[in-house]
Amino acid sequence: MSMSKFAARLYKKSLALAALALWMAPAGSQEARIQLGAHITEDQLRGFDLIAAPDGSGMPPGAGTAREGREVYNRRCLACHNLNGEGVSGNTVIVGGDMQSEESPLRTVGSYWPHASTLFDFIRRAMPADAPKSLTDEEVYQVTAYVLFLNGIIGEDQSINSETLTAIVMPNGNGFVDLSHLH
Repeated sequence: MSMSKFAARLYKKSLALAALALWMAPAGSQEARIQLGAHITEDQLRGFDLIAAPDGSGMPPGAGTAREGREVYNRRCLACHNLNGEGVSGNTVIVGGDMQSEESPLRTVGSYWPHASTLFDFIRRAMPADAPKSLTDEEVYQVTAYVLFLNGIIGEDQSINSETLTAIVMPNGNGFVDLSHLH
């Protein structure tokens, strides 16, 4: 069962249970009031709507270079990804790899990821692992530039922003089949 069908069934069952609870509750009783959470404000919602797509939509204002990103990386990323992106475990390696390897390929930013915006999006929403969403948009651009630099994709002083990031051709950019049109 697809996740959307499962979610729809769960929602319908929740509504049915809520209606049953209201019907069974004595008139005028406190049990008749259903309170499921609190209203979310627009400011709170902005913290969840952080998707940066390959076409550049969802990208915030800002810019950064690898030279600027090195400082942020050394402060916030080094503990897990090591000095040159070689990582401290298999899941933290972000540099190197070869998808054409005869052995099991090492999937890194430089060898696997199809879009530079995917890297920006991931860093923005999930990094650093011990404090997700704690980097400013400027710092995310800077760290993204530094990781792209470590992978030999951009130069150290090349500035990236919402426009230039989407123009970057990733080494494995044609290694995926886009099925997004098949909703």
